Amino acid sequence: MLIETPAVRTLSLLLMLFAAVPSASAQDAQEHIPTATAPAGQKGGPGARSGSTPASAATAEQHKLPPDSTTKHTLELPGRSLAFTATAGSIRLFDDKGEPQADIAYTAYQLDGADRASRPVTFIFNGGPGAASAWLQLGNNGPWRLDINADAVTPSTAPDLKPNAETWLDFTDLVFIDPVGTGYSRFVATGEDVRKKFYSVDGDVASIAVTIRRWLEKNDRLLSPKYVAGESYGGIRGPKVVRNLGSQQGVGVSGLILISPVLDFREWSGSSILQYVASLPTFAAVARDREKKGDLSRADVKDVESYARSDFLVDLLKGQADTDATNRIADKVAALTGIDQAVSRRLAGRFDIDEFRREFDRRDGKVTGRYDASVLGTDPYPDSSSFHFGDPSGDRLVAPLTSAAVDLTTRKLNWRPDGSYETLNGAVERAWDFGRGLRPLESTSDLRQILALDPKLKVLVAHGLFDLATPYFGSQIALDQLPPFASRVKLAVYPGGHMFYSRDASRQAFRTEVQQLMK
Repeated sequence: MLIETPAVRTLSLLLMLFAAVPSASAQDAQEHIPTATAPAGQKGGPGARSGSTPASAATAEQHKLPPDSTTKHTLELPGRSLAFTATAGSIRLFDDKGEPQADIAYTAYQLDGADRASRPVTFIFNGGPGAASAWLQLGNNGPWRLDINADAVTPSTAPDLKPNAETWLDFTDLVFIDPVGTGYSRFVATGEDVRKKFYSVDGDVASIAVTIRRWLEKNDRLLSPKYVAGESYGGIRGPKVVRNLGSQQGVGVSGLILISPVLDFREWSGSSILQYVASLPTFAAVARDREKKGDLSRADVKDVESYARSDFLVDLLKGQADTDATNRIADKVAALTGIDQAVSRRLAGRFDIDEFRREFDRRDGKVTGRYDASVLGTDPYPDSSSFHFGDPSGDRLVAPLTSAAVDLTTRKLNWRPDGSYETLNGAVERAWDFGRGLRPLESTSDLRQILALDPKLKVLVAHGLFDLATPYFGSQIALDQLPPFASRVKLAVYPGGHMFYSRDASRQAFRTEVQQLMK
């Protein structure tokens, strides 16, 4: 999930849990990471409480995470029964002097009776930066699931977890990781230096890669086939984590799964015209879905993709000084979206995400969701000249998801950390060092490197058709620029938004795709 930032007004929310390991060697330390800054990521929100380091070492020790809790469970699902072992706990990370830095919480599920050498294990994280793994664990592939369909859920919805028929546990063990500042993960060291290190692109990647290696060592799983899955800002993390695992940790990865990812921030600045190309097919999909009343697929907007790549882009390149080209764009966009032609002409057919969200159904005082633009909500200030609305497809999910995550951890898994569970920690995103300069943040170069190095590596990129946080066509454009040896990367687009897996049919289809990847 994505957190909003000035440079990318289009990303905010993602995910979760693990207990304490007594000691570690200097090799678990994180390398020194130089500092910088740039655009922000994806899934996250405001009002966070625990984005900074503790005031003292004594305070940190007082609030350290409790010992790991291991419990046994049996899940009764249609046509099968799964017996598994769950562990909620944490892994402590150290610097190169052997000083403790942070406790990284995780939740792991391992199927009982399986051969550990041949049984796959998948490491899963969300994005933000600042989002816990609860979104994927409780919304998509964990043993238990919460209904997070934004059409049906409100903040007061009961956080009742039910057995998840689409869990991936049938074919892979699952380890959900919460980067520091999310879930129950927290700093142990004091001072700003450690916070700056972990809240940076490279420091974050190193911490997750070390956590994965430490978990594999601790659980005797180094021989297992290993997969990495990341959502939203996880599109930046994922390829970089796989690369770090191979080059720094001595851990090979069999497959990478990117869910609603952002791959390249370079085209999301206010000056780039490619942002309009990337979002246009999603704008049209939202309009056609409303006309068709559901059952829309990517095939229904192939004509818009073709137009976006050709005449639309050509006219954009001509610039607004070319009146004929500008009017052609504006009128075509109005026809594709149903937005008033006069409004489209005023904006020269160049709608940013928030402008589309407000103008799509402004006549009825509605705004679209950012995570799922097929979801409409009431504009709280319909007569205002500026934007004062949240996300009807995301904001209403935070309360039930947080309550469900806490209930699962403390009651079902019997792990009881103190402090608040941070589902979306806006303080993390605000403190994040994205780097700056002539090369804005992207992960496609890392994707090139890992694909070139390992011809057996499998990569699946999955998107929702109505996602305005990370529009699917942006990933299509980025993947199209990869060389022929990367053609094995598969892009799958499902009905739904950023959390497309909230829809039953999309979640089922996605599970089938992932299972095929791991065969």
